[in-house]
Amino acid sequence: MDSLIKGEDGLQRCSWCGNDPLYQSYHDDEWGKQAFDDRRQFEFVVLESAQAGLSWITILRKREAYREAYAGFDPEIIAEWGEADIDRLMNNAGIVRNRRKIEASIGNARIFLEISSQFGSFAKWLLKFYDGHPLANHWDKMDQIPVTTPAAESIAREIKTLGFRFFGPVIAYSHLQATGIVDDHLSGCWRRQG
Repeated sequence: MDSLIKGEDGLQRCSWCGNDPLYQSYHDDEWGKQAFDDRRQFEFVVLESAQAGLSWITILRKREAYREAYAGFDPEIIAEWGEADIDRLMNNAGIVRNRRKIEASIGNARIFLEISSQFGSFAKWLLKFYDGHPLANHWDKMDQIPVTTPAAESIAREIKTLGFRFFGPVIAYSHLQATGIVDDHLSGCWRRQG
């Protein structure tokens, strides 16, 4: 796979997004862009955890259904959910109907709120693994971008001890990339920040 791909609009992009318009939009408008508010952070906690074992494009295609089913990704609402809400979500064909992932999303909401309360926001907690500042990597090729890093492994290990589920090192690193804690846009990509 080439490292960069030229879109119909003439822009050079990281090749992982291919030519799918939804994937390109995600690449251009979100991936690597700082999104530090708690609701956005929680959205990616839910989506990245749901993605475990599936392709990201599958989750992106279900994103609007998730947004509706998950109360706009409000962790305070989701933290209060119980068995009736799990049953409702299990009957929602628009989302990934995996009981363990759904149960994890509710439990994760409770832990997410505790972390956010203790550190001021979930992003601030994540940033402590990066000395308080987002990281901009400088990769030239796709095969240089890691699937996980020591910081992501530390995040996954620590958050697991708090009870988080479906958030291992690979998902943790994907979350960091998605929310701009880490910017892994390739050199030559039009979205490269510096």
